[in-house]
Amino acid sequence: MVPKLKYLFILVIIQTVNSNLIWDATYPAIDQSLHEEAIDPVLCEEQINYAISDSFLRLQFIDAGIRTPKGILDGNTVDLGNYHQCLGINRQLEDSELQGKYCLIRVPLNQTLNIPQLPGLTDIDEFEINEIKAGFQRAHEINVGARRLGGIFNNDTRLAPQSPLASLNLRVAVCVPKTCSTKQAIDSLLFNISAFGFEYTEEFCRVPNDKPWVAADYVAVVLLSLIGVLSLISTAYDVLVQFILKNVVRKPIYALFSIYTNGQRLMNFTTGPDALHCVDGIRALAMIWVLIGHTTTENFWANPLTGSQWIASPEALWLSAAHITVDTFFTLSGLLVVYTTAGKLSGKKLLQNLHLFYLNRLLRMFPVLATGVLLEASLFNRVSDGPYWLWMSDLVDRCRAFWWSTLLHMQNYMNPERVCIGQTWYLAIDVQLHILSPLVLFWVLSGSKKLAWLALAITFVLQLSAATVYIFLMEFPSSLISPNRGPDEMSNYMFKYYVNTLTRASPYLVGMIIGYVLSLYRGTKVRLSMGLVIFNYAWATALLSFVIYSSYPILQPSWDNQPLDSLYNSFIRPAWALGLGWLIFACVHGYAGPINWLLSLRIWKLPARLSYAMYILHFGLMVAVNSSAITPPFFSPEGLLFKFLGHFGLVFIVAFVVVLFIEAPCTILFKKLLNGVPKKEKKPAVEPEAAKETGKEV
Repeated sequence: MVPKLKYLFILVIIQTVNSNLIWDATYPAIDQSLHEEAIDPVLCEEQINYAISDSFLRLQFIDAGIRTPKGILDGNTVDLGNYHQCLGINRQLEDSELQGKYCLIRVPLNQTLNIPQLPGLTDIDEFEINEIKAGFQRAHEINVGARRLGGIFNNDTRLAPQSPLASLNLRVAVCVPKTCSTKQAIDSLLFNISAFGFEYTEEFCRVPNDKPWVAADYVAVVLLSLIGVLSLISTAYDVLVQFILKNVVRKPIYALFSIYTNGQRLMNFTTGPDALHCVDGIRALAMIWVLIGHTTTENFWANPLTGSQWIASPEALWLSAAHITVDTFFTLSGLLVVYTTAGKLSGKKLLQNLHLFYLNRLLRMFPVLATGVLLEASLFNRVSDGPYWLWMSDLVDRCRAFWWSTLLHMQNYMNPERVCIGQTWYLAIDVQLHILSPLVLFWVLSGSKKLAWLALAITFVLQLSAATVYIFLMEFPSSLISPNRGPDEMSNYMFKYYVNTLTRASPYLVGMIIGYVLSLYRGTKVRLSMGLVIFNYAWATALLSFVIYSSYPILQPSWDNQPLDSLYNSFIRPAWALGLGWLIFACVHGYAGPINWLLSLRIWKLPARLSYAMYILHFGLMVAVNSSAITPPFFSPEGLLFKFLGHFGLVFIVAFVVVLFIEAPCTILFKKLLNGVPKKEKKPAVEPEAAKETGKEV
């Protein structure tokens, strides 16, 4: 009865934390009603007349607003004006307050205008219009594809560059008084262009202080402040007992949040004899690859045609193939779920402790995931602001509405179009595969090699066959960026293939097979002939190279081959996992030489340990940075590298803080709840990353 009460207590804790995350999703991150309620045509006319009489104030409105985007022929159709200058306009009048309002409008290029700021647009027919449209569409596809990598699957035209196939449009900022609609302000004498037949469509408006404080913000501030206070008190107690009051018996529960002790654990890289050192390097490099891939995710580029041409070129293969890195994580998860249990549990014991098998995994992931959900639903919305903060606010609104599906790991099926923390679609699939893994793991742990191999082989063949038939029937495109496919086809690809557990399970199963092979030869030296080693490297290198280089033809506008698309979708991911599996096997058994040396360096230990937190937190942080931009950034490979380094540094620091202050104490607490409090304190031993349970796999 006591164990049941203990697990019930754990569930109550989780439910209590979840309840703190609940609030009405009708409270958006940006309150558009403030903009709408402030509109007053009479007061607007008075304020416009005042602005006309004050030349400097009028200049402020004009200077912060509409102008021609620079670099139209290179694909830039956006000018963001001066966001902060516009919202900073504040003039106290006799009976009202005149404030600035920032709006973005869409202006068709093919209209008859004669405005000094927009020269030459009446001669639009002189341009190579079809070539320009094709280039714009290409840049649009690249941008949308990069956003899909981060789990942003909806095509809200306010949040991404609009497809320019129907017509060419400029998207420009306009600064108007807060009490005015854009129509009243633009048609007024303030801008004096109504006589020219100016046509436009309003996309959105922002006013000062339009990000209201909601329950989530207060919960985040209180919880994080409480954790900070607990950490200070716990650290003070820990240091006092260890270094000053040495005769006092130290009580571990009081040092649970100690920065000193948890920091020692975090930085202790002591390894066991069965540690898979190379896995730390692979995991860290895979996480870096994820960050590189998401670095291309921008609202706008100042030169999108140049950027799209480079990304589709052979020089950018290391970037365009970044989507395959998720299958690296699936492979490692499958490998470790077998390697960490084989030889330690029997099939019967696994069934007897199935609740622990699941709870251990879910509880280890919960603190960082819950922290990420809370931050993305609250404080991430307040860290900065910018002319396109609407993108960040969309992520915030998702978490305010669908936090529950992310915490339950069902988001890839319940609400795939609006996932809270978009990249956690991977985590949902990984957890679902972990839940199903005992169906195979029971036979792997039976003690019979024959049964183990039969279970692994039959499961893999059945999964691959079912996925292949499904893929050929559905006729999916083969890439996140497919210029010849329509929006409906891309939606099917994303929601029915890319985030589907059936179609993404093959690397996990290959990982289970590799994990079983490694467990069979644990602690023994496998002797292979040089010829066999060379042969294995040949096919593994061929597989890995093919996976990377096959991204190039698929990205070309001329690509249109459905049979090859289906073959690619069916076999490219298990092929990657198989090549990676040989590399790990070679590293473990001494056949990788300098490769194993590189992957086993201690420099990878800390990034590998932080990789789960980095994965959960990175995209929200990157979107916050990108949404703060006041002008479209200029694309260049060198600039991309520089931006990646900045993103990596920011994500690494935030992940380190979250792991140190939140994950580390929660992990110890959950272990005590699951295993019981030990009779006497033992010096904590730090498990090597590669030998841990898969609860922290990214």
